[in-house]
Amino acid sequence: MPLTTNDQLNILYDLLTEQSEDGCGTTAECQQIARLVQSLQTKLADPSVENLQHHLSGISEYSQQNYSDDQLTEHIYSNQANLQQWASAIEQIKDSRSHD
Repeated sequence: MPLTTNDQLNILYDLLTEQSEDGCGTTAECQQIARLVQSLQTKLADPSVENLQHHLSGISEYSQQNYSDDQLTEHIYSNQANLQQWASAIEQIKDSRSHD
């Protein structure tokens, strides 16, 4: 059963928030983030995704870096502001979708 847009937004939010709060992550999480972004980018007809488009390219760039565990932790720390901004944008979209 394919994930809905809401499911994808929830997972993406959880992954970005977790990396932001914990200050660490895994290569597998980054790969999952990249897959979610790629899938969301194909859903241009969905208004919530359209509102997120300008963030998706940054999230995609962030997630496609191939780092060792030590480098990944540094990469996460250097992107704290971005992670928080992206998670906040997704949270706003999720909140607006729940009122529909």
